[in-house]
Amino acid sequence: MKKILVFACSCALGFGAVVSTASAQDRIYRCGNEYTNNAGMAKERGCKLVEGGNVTVVEGTRPAAAASGAAPKAASSPPSAPRVDSNDQKARDADARAILLSELKKAEGRLAEVKAEYNNGSPQRNALELRNPAMYMERTADLKAALSRAEADVAGIQREIGRLPPVR
Repeated sequence: MKKILVFACSCALGFGAVVSTASAQDRIYRCGNEYTNNAGMAKERGCKLVEGGNVTVVEGTRPAAAASGAAPKAASSPPSAPRVDSNDQKARDADARAILLSELKKAEGRLAEVKAEYNNGSPQRNALELRNPAMYMERTADLKAALSRAEADVAGIQREIGRLPPVR
C-alpha cells in the first residue's frame, strides 16, 4: 500500500511540474497568417488564441528581385515561342468573341427557362406533387440551385467577354 501511495505522490508532483512549465510559456495568438505572443497587440488586432498544440513558425525567404526593391518585369513569352501576326491574333480574338457571345445567348436562354419554371419560388405543382409535398419541396430546391448555377454561368461568360481585347 505504501508503494502505491509513494507512486501516486510522485505522479502528482511530476504532473504539477509539467503544468507549471506549460503555464509559464507565453500564449500564442494567430492574426491571419501571422503569429504573436504579444497579448496587447493580439487584443488590439482581434487575434485568436492558439490552443492544443505547438506552433512552429518558419520565416520565408524573399526572391532576390523583391528583396532588392527592383520591380518585377512584365510577363513575356520565351524567345523560342512562335510569333503570331497581328491580323491572325485579331481573327482569333474575333472568333473567341463570337463563340462566347453564342454561349452567352444559350446561357441566357437557359436562365430564362429556369426562371420561368421557378416562378419566384413557387413553381407549378404537378399531379404527383399534389399528393406528396416533400417532392414539391425537393423540386423547388433543385430549381433554386439550377437558377443560381444558370446565373453564375451567365456572369462567368460575361466576365470572359470582358477580358477580351476591345473590338477595333
